[in-house]
Formats: sequence, C-alpha cells, structure tokens
Amino acid sequence: MVPLLPILPRTAGFVRFQPLTPRLFGRVLQRLPLLLVLPLLLVLAACTDSTAPTDARRVFRYNQPESLTSLDPAFARNQANTWATTQLYNGLVELDDSLRPGPSLARRYRISPEGTTYTFWLRPEVRFHDADVFTGGKGRRVTAQDFVYSFKRLLDGATASPGGWIFRGKVLEQAGGEPSDTCFVAVNDSTLRIHLKEPFIPFLGILTMPYAYVVPREAVQKWGKDFRAHPVGTGPFRFKEWDEGNAIIYHRNPNYWKKDAQGKQLPYLDAVQITFIQDRKTEFLTFMQGKLDFLSGIRSGSRDLIMYPDGEVREDFQGKFRLQKVPYLNTEYIGMQQDLTNLRGDNLTTGRALQDKRVRQALNYALNKPELLAYFLNNVGRPGNSGFVPASLPSFSAVKVPGYTYQLAKARLLLAAAGYGPGKPLRLRLNTVAETKELCEYYQKKWAEVGVLVEIDVNQGAAHGEMIDNGRAAFFTRSWLGDYPDAENYLALFYSPNFAPAGPNKTHFKSATYDRLYQQAKLEQNDAKRYALYQEMDRIIVAECPVISVYYDEVVRLTQNNVRGLTPNPMNQLVLERVSKE
Repeated sequence: MVPLLPILPRTAGFVRFQPLTPRLFGRVLQRLPLLLVLPLLLVLAACTDSTAPTDARRVFRYNQPESLTSLDPAFARNQANTWATTQLYNGLVELDDSLRPGPSLARRYRISPEGTTYTFWLRPEVRFHDADVFTGGKGRRVTAQDFVYSFKRLLDGATASPGGWIFRGKVLEQAGGEPSDTCFVAVNDSTLRIHLKEPFIPFLGILTMPYAYVVPREAVQKWGKDFRAHPVGTGPFRFKEWDEGNAIIYHRNPNYWKKDAQGKQLPYLDAVQITFIQDRKTEFLTFMQGKLDFLSGIRSGSRDLIMYPDGEVREDFQGKFRLQKVPYLNTEYIGMQQDLTNLRGDNLTTGRALQDKRVRQALNYALNKPELLAYFLNNVGRPGNSGFVPASLPSFSAVKVPGYTYQLAKARLLLAAAGYGPGKPLRLRLNTVAETKELCEYYQKKWAEVGVLVEIDVNQGAAHGEMIDNGRAAFFTRSWLGDYPDAENYLALFYSPNFAPAGPNKTHFKSATYDRLYQQAKLEQNDAKRYALYQEMDRIIVAECPVISVYYDEVVRLTQNNVRGLTPNPMNQLVLERVSKE
C-alpha cells in the first residue's frame, strides 16, 4: 500500500494527490509540528504492518525529556535508555512489585550451597523477535549460548559497554584478574551456569538489570554499533520506528511468551509511542491535554501548580488524573571529601575544616530537613534523619540507625568545641549544579544561623561530576540512585577499595572496621544477619559523617484515568506488558 498525500496546486481549485515517496515524506515531517508527526507515523506504519494499532486506546504514549542514546541494553545506563529497552528485552530474572528477583526467561534457578554457582533452566518457548537477520525472517529460539554471548559481550572492550561492572570482580577470574573463559557456561541449549569467585548475595538483583538482557548474535554482528537503532529482543514489544529527536514507535510482539493469570497472551497494548519533549512545562501541558498517558518526576513549577506544600492535590486537579507519590531508591546527599591530596585554593581551606568530625556533625544538625521538603519539594521525599540507606529498602531502620535531626543548640556547641564562633566564623565553599542551587541557598541560610558562612559555586553537570570524581571538590551536592535493590549498593560508597574515580567512594572515606563489616556482609546469606551488618555499617557512617543524608527521594507519577495495570515500585521502572487503556 502506497500512502497518498494531498498536494495543493499553486492556483486555487483542485486538490491533487501525489504518491508519498520517502523523500517527500521527509520534507513533510520537517514542516509538521511534533504532535502531528506522531499520529502520521502510526498511520503509515499501519499501512505496512497488519498488526499495527487502529485504536488510539491501545497505544500507550509517554515522553522522555532526557536524551535517549541507544536501544542496545549494553548501554542502558540512564532512565531513558532503561525504560526504552525494558519494553523490548528480557533477562534471566526480573523484579516483582516488592523488588524481589524471580523467574523470567529462566523458568527456575538454583544457587549452590556455598553461593558461588548459579544454574538457570531456560523456558523452551521463548523466541527472538521476527527480524531479517534470521532465516526466513522468523525469530529463532533463545538458548543458553545466547546468554553466554550477551554476557561476554558486556565484558568485551570492543563493545565499550558501561555495564561490564555487573560481572567484573564477581565472576570467576583468571590469575591476571580478567573474567575466566568458564565463568559463563552453556551446559546445553536450555541450561546456563554462572560461576562466581566468591558469594555475592545481591547477584540475582544485578541480573535483573537491563545490562543483563539477552541479545542475538546475528543482529549484533549485522549492525555492529548501529544495533543501537536496530534492536532485536524477546520482550512484549518489538521495534518499528525511530525518528531521532522526535519519536520512537514499538508494536506489539504477537509471539510474546508471557500470558496473564487467565491465560490471555500479553501485552494488552498494540503499540508504545515515545516522544522527546525536552521542556518540562510543555511536557506537563501535553499531559494535561490528554496527549500523554503517563508522566514521571514533574518539576517544581508544575508540582506547585497541582500540589499543596503538604503534598495533597489541589482541588482544581482532583479527579482529573491519578497521582502517586512513590518511594524512590535515591538518596540526595552532601558529600565531604576526606582526602586533601587533590584539593586546591578555597576547596583546600574547606577540606581542612571538614577534617574535624565535629564540624561535619554540626553542619548536619543545622539543617531542618522536614522544612526543606515542605517548602521546596511539596513533601515529595522523606527527611534523611537516619543513615545513608534509603527508607524504601527492607534493611532500613530509623530505630536501629538513628541519624541527625534539627538541633541548632547542639550544632553551635559542636562548632564552639571545634574552635569556631562569633569571633572566628567558619567559611566554606559548596560545589553544586544549577538544578540544586535553590536548595543550596536554603542550606546556606540555615548554616548562617549557626555562624557558618558558605559560598555557593555553581558548575555545569559534567564539570561538577569530574571535580567530585577526581577529589577536587571538598564540599559538594550529589545523589545516589540505586542500581539494584540492596543496601550493599549504597554502602559500597564508603568501602575503601572503591575510591573514586574508579569506584563510587566519592568522599574517600576509609575505616578498617567498616571495610571488615562490608566484606562480612557480602558473604552472609541469612537476610536477618546481613541486614544487621548493614545497619552496623550505616551507624558508622552516621557517627563519622562523611556525608549529610538530606532526604530519601520519592517520585511523583501522573497517570491518565483510563490507564490500568501501571504499577510503581521504588526502582521507578516502567513495565508496560500488563498495561491497558479503557
């Protein structure tokens, strides 16, 4: 079927029709507004795909304001890439709504008693998406060899994937420290074994990450680096179109292996449409016009418009959409560099002052975290009045890990004991980015109340991160978004072998006691005992205070009233295989 486009003649009168060639189509797209382009793409796709959607109620539309760089799961390092790849691929295991790993492409699995060998038995009915890289264009069966290939590809320097860390240092290694050739073994087509060099309890959680999704060798070898825009997976949707900067379209995978509890094949939707509206206000208005089905993480202006400071929805918006405020595996914190080696100028002066634990503790006591959340964030978040581990993880305990509350008198006493007071004010430089400048001005005001004078240094995001990673920022704002749902991922930020820039220990905190507990916790298979170790480590972080845990984040999700089955979790995943629209 060749679509026809009406072409207006130079003189008034008739409307003639001209075949829509690819060249003409490109010229038309350049002249059309974004929200007109997207329906046109869907209509044109329907002309060549009998499974394409014909009912808008079966198309799920979401926006991705941040840059989406790749549909290759080996590069799923940010939310944009993760959400997009989650619809196209599967892994051995997946998280349930309680963040517990369970079977996915592996119908079952077994962990050896010593915790170093993981055996997975694959589902026999799973096939890759139909694609021209396969014989006859029909997707072939997924085998254990596909996982061996996918995992080794992550570790291959030629791939340049940022996800190799999920296996490095964990799987069986050669004498030189490189992963062994036998760390991933296809016992047969349906049985896979992974060998670790020592037990690592969160390993199953790591395998739920998009980095561990399976890809076919044929597609990667055909497309090379362009596999990023020619994805072939096993997931509920298959790739149809990517007009970079404008839209991505997925269609329903008619051969998806999953069914619901009633035996109906998933997914329920016919298509997914991803747009790239970068301006947050325009994004919000587009949602309010009903042209997006879902919105996540609205910014302050829109948040103030629909929510009171206490977090309740304003009357004008009640009933117009569903609002969910969901715990998020993210801790917003202020870091204090413990290593003076790379500090210079004002940062060195600040770093020397922050060597005194009493100063670090005073800065923590001086912040009114509940007030900050109410005034600036509409109570989206939970005050960081415990340790570094966020409240949404099962090992969290505000009782067993008491942190810092707002106590001005105690802050002043600690500063006085450290030698600071009216005649000798403490002067510090705080490094941040434009997005958090307003919060930093609040910190500045509260610290001034106890005699601490703070100058705010605003940098571009990349420069800010580079300064922190290379130990050139003494006092800085940062956040840690969990890679997988285990407290170990947060506590790794204070393990001394993990010093930045190679690792996540941005403050260069070092404690022999802490390191010993961390090593012990990594090997402990009993949940209760491991959680007790995590809490003991977090108490050390509270006492030594290399960071100020400002708040444990939450995310606001807006959903149109006709959307069903979109369930949130603290990883802020977007899983659409059970979503429907009425």
